[in-house]
Amino acid sequence: MFIKVLGSAAGGGFPQWNCNCANCSGLRSGTLQAKARTQSSIIVSDNGTDWVLCNASPDISQQIARTPALNKKGVLRGTAIGSIILTDSQIDHVTGLLSLREGCPHQVWCTPEVHADLTSGFPIFTMLTHWNGGLQHRPVEPLAPFSVDICPSLSFTAIPIQSNAPPYSPFRDRPLPGHNVALFIENRASGQSLLYAPGLGEPDAVISPWLHKADCLLIDGTVWQDDELLAAGVGRNTGRAMGHLALAESKGLIALLASRPAKRKILIHINNTNPILDERSPQRQLLTREGIEVSEDGMEIHLQGASQ
Repeated sequence: MFIKVLGSAAGGGFPQWNCNCANCSGLRSGTLQAKARTQSSIIVSDNGTDWVLCNASPDISQQIARTPALNKKGVLRGTAIGSIILTDSQIDHVTGLLSLREGCPHQVWCTPEVHADLTSGFPIFTMLTHWNGGLQHRPVEPLAPFSVDICPSLSFTAIPIQSNAPPYSPFRDRPLPGHNVALFIENRASGQSLLYAPGLGEPDAVISPWLHKADCLLIDGTVWQDDELLAAGVGRNTGRAMGHLALAESKGLIALLASRPAKRKILIHINNTNPILDERSPQRQLLTREGIEVSEDGMEIHLQGASQ
């Protein structure tokens, strides 16, 4: 299985355009050892040629431009993206669909709850019907494996996770199970598997066995501490209110990952305030000691079976 990280930051990217927190100002001035990041999305493939896009970041045009694998040679207009899967209806995971309008129609796989948000509070499906038929919804049923034509060896399973619905959803602060899912992606040929969970609140009995099963975890690393935005002076929301499990809480993500057998544990969807962006920070060093990686834009992950 081939995985490429197109974007590794949380909403707003890093540095965020209107933010002068210690991280953002430090990156701009060159005093912080860190890398700029766009908003989170990944692509996966079973052959390294045809790709499934998982979440469509607002930065998708920039991400495609710097990813040669997505340039489909030999056609006047086209792309190597064959299908799109959404894990939620948050702005930082769906707004890029607007930038992909010239390539419509697109097959977009998502749960009924996500589709409802994207035809009402943020009606992208409705808006894009004017572009060559727009977005073709392919319904996803949680916990029911499905496959896409472009990568037939890959099996996808949507796992409901505890998080939150977007602010424009009528289910904000009372989400239904289909509003947020992780994706368990398995290569049927090699047996290798990935759990992609860019938004994760409190872990529960539903997600727990999948965290144990996956060979690679590509998982929410939004904030270091729950009150991080408040401590940085840039906001009042806590990580929990936004639907994200902090890394350093007593029962936080570091503790959760410590008990999981995955060969690789990688953080994605990292907020601009998170101290782990500073490659010289004690927080980053702690992650390294714990065997936890921090994703960056352009990161490539190749999961191989025993026979490969």
